[in-house]
Amino acid sequence: MNRRLLVTFLLAFVIAGACAFLVYRLIRGQVTASKPVPSTRIVAAAEDIKLGSVLTLDKLTTIQIQGALPKGAIAEKDKDSLKGRGVTSDLYQGEPIVEGRLAPVGSGGGLAAIIPDGMRASAVKVDDVVGVAGFVTPGLRVDVIVSGVPPGSRPADEGTVAKTVLQNIQVLSAGTDIQKDAEGKPKQVQVVNLLVTPEQAQTLNLASNQGAKIQLILRNPLDTKVADVPLTSMGAVFSGRATAPKVAVSKAVRPAAAPAFTIEVINGSKRTTEKIASSEGQK
Repeated sequence: MNRRLLVTFLLAFVIAGACAFLVYRLIRGQVTASKPVPSTRIVAAAEDIKLGSVLTLDKLTTIQIQGALPKGAIAEKDKDSLKGRGVTSDLYQGEPIVEGRLAPVGSGGGLAAIIPDGMRASAVKVDDVVGVAGFVTPGLRVDVIVSGVPPGSRPADEGTVAKTVLQNIQVLSAGTDIQKDAEGKPKQVQVVNLLVTPEQAQTLNLASNQGAKIQLILRNPLDTKVADVPLTSMGAVFSGRATAPKVAVSKAVRPAAAPAFTIEVINGSKRTTEKIASSEGQK
């Protein structure tokens, strides 16, 4: 056989082998990459679930999750254990249910399950604009202003006054009731629940019982400073003053001393002086 022909056959065989090896590695890599990622079925919300609701089995479903699971996710086998657990924040259809969004076992539902130790939920009546229009929603921070006529005030006083009694208060719920009517629509209520201390709850209770009007003022959640806000009166508003006037203490003005004349009397070797007031000072 021709030597040149033999070398050509050997070179072609080597090239073919290298190509076959490369194709094999490429196909093997694609097959490895297409292997299915392990998946797990976890519990999710079958419908929108409002804050304070109690979970029932008909409100729950399961979904397939591939890869890493959300922190605190509930496995499908533990679905029955969620019955009767309260929801501490709104859940939406298809959203995985995690432990961090549920009240402790045995605490039930409603707002009581989400109130921290040492705090209270105080209900405040508001008007339609504040309560229904959505200006005050759960999680926001508000100031509480009380306006009215102070008990025992006289007609000559400044009339209606306004005072900021609480600042940087968290809203627990507002706008709609946590339950739904027969048609499945949320019922509108004019009550806002505020998260307060027992002392602050007493302040709100006194303001409500005295017939004063309570107004909620929105504030920036990042602004946690408590400002020193002076009391404002209706008289100060109409007179152009910024705040209620302070009572000024007048000082009595003493009259100026009347001028007097000095007369020297010489009697022999004896000299005496006498002071005589002027006629203008005697008038």
